[in-house]
Amino acid sequence: MPDADPRLDPGRWAAASFRARGAPSPSPPRPRRGFWRRLGGCCGGCGCCRRGAEDWEPPPGEVPGRRPPQPLRPGLLAPRGLVLGSPGDRAAHRTADFAGPRLVARRGQAFGLRVLLPRPWDPAGDRLCVELTLGPTPQVAKGTHVLIPLGETSPTGWTAEEEEGGEEEEGAGPADGPALRLRLAAPPDAPIGRYRLSVKTRTAAGEYAAPFDDANDLFLLFNPWCPDDLVYMENTSDLDEYVLNETGRIFYGTEAQIAERSWNYGQFDPGVLEACLYMLDRRGMPHGARGDPIMVSRVVSAMVNSLDDNGVLVGNWTGDYSQGTNPSAWAGSVDILRAYHGSGAPVRYGQCWVFAGVMTTVLRCLGLPTRTVTNYNSAHDTDVSLTTDIYFDENMRPLERLNTDSVWNFHVWNDCWMKRPDLPSGYDGWQVLDATPQETSSGLFCCGPCSVTAVKNGEVFLKYDTPFVFAEVNSDKVYWQRQPGGGFAVVHVEEGAIGRRISTLGAGSAARLDVTSQYKHPEGSEEERQAVATATSHGSRARAGRAEGAPAAGEVTVTVEAGPAVAGAELQLRVAARNAGAEPRTLRLHLALAPVRYTGVAGAPIRQEQHRRVLPPGQGDTVTMAVAYSEYGPHVGDQDALKLTVAGTVQETGQVVAKELRVRLTAPDLTLTLLGPAVVGQETQVQAVFQNPLPEPLKGAVFRMEGAGLSCPKPLAVGPVAAGGALRLRQPLVPLRPGRRRLVAALESPRLGPLHGALLLDVAPATGSTGSTGSAGSAAPDARRRRRRRPARAGSTGG
Repeated sequence: MPDADPRLDPGRWAAASFRARGAPSPSPPRPRRGFWRRLGGCCGGCGCCRRGAEDWEPPPGEVPGRRPPQPLRPGLLAPRGLVLGSPGDRAAHRTADFAGPRLVARRGQAFGLRVLLPRPWDPAGDRLCVELTLGPTPQVAKGTHVLIPLGETSPTGWTAEEEEGGEEEEGAGPADGPALRLRLAAPPDAPIGRYRLSVKTRTAAGEYAAPFDDANDLFLLFNPWCPDDLVYMENTSDLDEYVLNETGRIFYGTEAQIAERSWNYGQFDPGVLEACLYMLDRRGMPHGARGDPIMVSRVVSAMVNSLDDNGVLVGNWTGDYSQGTNPSAWAGSVDILRAYHGSGAPVRYGQCWVFAGVMTTVLRCLGLPTRTVTNYNSAHDTDVSLTTDIYFDENMRPLERLNTDSVWNFHVWNDCWMKRPDLPSGYDGWQVLDATPQETSSGLFCCGPCSVTAVKNGEVFLKYDTPFVFAEVNSDKVYWQRQPGGGFAVVHVEEGAIGRRISTLGAGSAARLDVTSQYKHPEGSEEERQAVATATSHGSRARAGRAEGAPAAGEVTVTVEAGPAVAGAELQLRVAARNAGAEPRTLRLHLALAPVRYTGVAGAPIRQEQHRRVLPPGQGDTVTMAVAYSEYGPHVGDQDALKLTVAGTVQETGQVVAKELRVRLTAPDLTLTLLGPAVVGQETQVQAVFQNPLPEPLKGAVFRMEGAGLSCPKPLAVGPVAAGGALRLRQPLVPLRPGRRRLVAALESPRLGPLHGALLLDVAPATGSTGSTGSAGSAAPDARRRRRRRPARAGSTGG
């Protein structure tokens, strides 16, 4: 009976499902561990013990990766040391920007290994096996214990080949002398993570197993440049943005008032890669499952928030951030990830754009193409009805206690690019991942990966979490009115109000890219209505009909708009009603203005008004509302907006009209100026300038800066800024890496929305330096020469 496929073993992480990629092949018989096997082999060349990787397995009782030092007997071949990486490897693997001495490689692509020997290599009598381990309990069956005999392919798919002319001659340096130069390559489905590496040698005198040394550890990542990797992206030029770009812009605000803020992803900064792998360890994800981007991204989605598993960030939407950091104050992901890795405790606090920014950092760091996406008028469906339901009383006043569904002004999540072999064909490409804890998925606060194609077509029966994402971008707003008998009936359906101007940063440009067409068919089209019908047929309740006697379309229309909305200034709101019929109509309107958090949770109304207007045939009328800062200011926090709800009825026909308008109060940006030259290792000064727009002093502000490849000072508390006054700050800055760098700054305060600024710096190398360690340059010609000498490995496009 054939052995069970080990990939079907759930391991310690029972929620995972591992799919067999094909029929399991019968395992060859295990060699007998006899007298000569215990001695390490009978000879160097007779061939009786050349049985592949199984012949190199450790003796019983030895834990792979943790063997004790071995006594050196005469005749054994004990390497003097190992040197990981060849010139040009970091540039070829696109990992040159990772800080730290250890090699960072990508799977499906070869990298170099020099084995320093005490004597020249004897091809006739010497044998060698490269050994790698991943995790605390490595196993060959799970791909976490790798044995690669020289010139062979291991059962795990790894290869080790000798380079042409791979034997080096004597030299004067400590790394010179006899050496064997190898090229190692991991299969394109190998588990990612930090591998320990050593070698074993055999001669006629026996076997020598070199001890494992932390200095020889290497990091293995996903490879979106490799066609055989599940995360491969055909348009590789886009990977400059979706994997390699260390800074970006995150959009926020409202549909009519789109704003943006710079964010420092910093995926190559010191400590970030270690923090990303720590997240997988903290969740208890089996190391053997870490080759599957579907499962890795799902775990990351769960671990970025702190619910269930003490993940990275604590969410807070209360407005009270006294026990941590205001989410608006963060300028990037690096400080957050370092703090979490250093303490092991969740960092306080985050909201959706912070969760998404950290998610982008982690996934790009691990090698998954990722973009940060903002959805305006984003629905939160709480009952899986796949509609957004809004309830009113008999007089069309909102019943907020029943409005458990909400419409966020904006919501930020991530798209990650990968193939989906767990779904039918046609669902590869962008997949939605949302780390903001809103609803549980299989008992955990995570979301995705969910195929964007499935969302577009309303195929909510496909995993993962497609119903929730569909409702966010394409649910209808259904207005319910309480009837005399106490029940509720649909009085108005607003199509096309949810999922507006879905935005991300375009690859290869600094402009906003509208990706709404990737998420949904054109509003009102036959395809879009069919997608909605398909989705709602799988909802928790059947699609409700309208109230008896309510017209499907009305003669009276209502539009709502606002004048310039500047924090500290008077706000002008206008409601325009028009009668398109042939008879006069009497319209009774109810207006309610209330503060609303960006999550759609409304506060108590600031002002309510009743209006009656008679509309002649073919004509209209306008209702205006002027609101002073003294009236709205005390109720609006740093991420709040104002929501005007308009509802009314036509007296003659019973037609119901309803509209909502959300207004974000804008504030001036920070202006950043570099006051001196930017040189690696040399301190320079940056000046920040801000004008307070409020008619009162600004108190309790905190200023912080962050940038990839830049050393920035700690957050600075800023004293009161006078009403209408200017703030000028000077802060020190030390560049750590040459090239173009982006500095991101944020000023957080209780009474203003988020204030941001960004500055591009061209950092010069330190005197006498030619650039960053391990980058292209002198290393690149060597890599090109090597590619000409040897044919490229199949599926390795980055070598």
